Amino acid sequence: MSVSNKKTKRILSVLLCVTLIIFTFLPIYAETSDSGKEVIVGGCLFGLRMQTNGIPIVGLDKVETEIGAKAPAYDAGLKINDVIIRLNGSAVTSVKQVTDKILSCGGRALSFTVIRNGEEKVISVLPLLAKDGKYHAGIWIRDSAAGIGTVTYIDPKTNEFAGLGHGICDCDTTSLLPLSRGAVTEVELNSIVKGKSGVPGEIKGSFKGDKKGALIKNTVSGVYGIYSTLPSGVGEKMKTATINEVEPGEAVIRCSVSGQIREYRIKIEKISPRSNNGKNFSIKVIDDSLIELTGGIVQGMSGSPIIQNGKLVGAVTHVTVNDPTKGYGIFIENMLNSARMQ
Repeated sequence: MSVSNKKTKRILSVLLCVTLIIFTFLPIYAETSDSGKEVIVGGCLFGLRMQTNGIPIVGLDKVETEIGAKAPAYDAGLKINDVIIRLNGSAVTSVKQVTDKILSCGGRALSFTVIRNGEEKVISVLPLLAKDGKYHAGIWIRDSAAGIGTVTYIDPKTNEFAGLGHGICDCDTTSLLPLSRGAVTEVELNSIVKGKSGVPGEIKGSFKGDKKGALIKNTVSGVYGIYSTLPSGVGEKMKTATINEVEPGEAVIRCSVSGQIREYRIKIEKISPRSNNGKNFSIKVIDDSLIELTGGIVQGMSGSPIIQNGKLVGAVTHVTVNDPTKGYGIFIENMLNSARMQ
């Protein structure tokens, strides 16, 4: 056999192997890709209650003692955003447990086990007797959160849902709260506080009925959970769009600020595909009826689905404080990616 024929056979063999690899893995890619995924479009309000995984430290303070102001937690090395998981080796799951242990320490040091940047650290803190006659460590802590948001989409096969388009963060530190467990309910709309320049508006509502589902994850791209029964008012299915399909121009948002789910006209303006803070594109409300009702985008509308060219392209995430008719949205592809991540 000639050298030329041997080389030709080797090339053909390599090409055959590459072809087999492509056709072997192509079905796997097709099954895991969310391009064109069919979902139930949201737009309904939901109430959420969540408990944190551990007790986040949201502030450090001084303790006023008879000999002056001291900062025992800060001086010992505790930091804001540390998450307390144990005191003296015993697990703690509530603010009350931490507070009770500090108050009853009797002037003895406490061993704080905290999570910092994914690592456990053990720090000894000596609470001080304050002028009020009680022991204090000089920390501000939080163990729960509650609020109202809007559902973006629901998976028709599993009843898994996503909402908000951004994470639930501590109001003082702006850090993502670590979720331990949470519940969702339907919401009864009570009133709307209209937004105006410098003062964000707000949806005011009350939690309605029993628990309708559970929260599973709190991420920078939104909250995720699963419904036990579908919320009222939803049911329409729609394909999702890829990032490349989102374009400047008219679109609609779907929300229930009028008491029922309706669509309102907006304009997608500047697109920033590399942004990872829930501001993938800017939007402007151009629907006079929504501006008359709410002033534009208000708190509680976060998660409202954004639809363009017959596809779900994203969700409302933020409002511009100086102009409530303007705000931001996140790509639905980013929310779907976060849903897949464990």
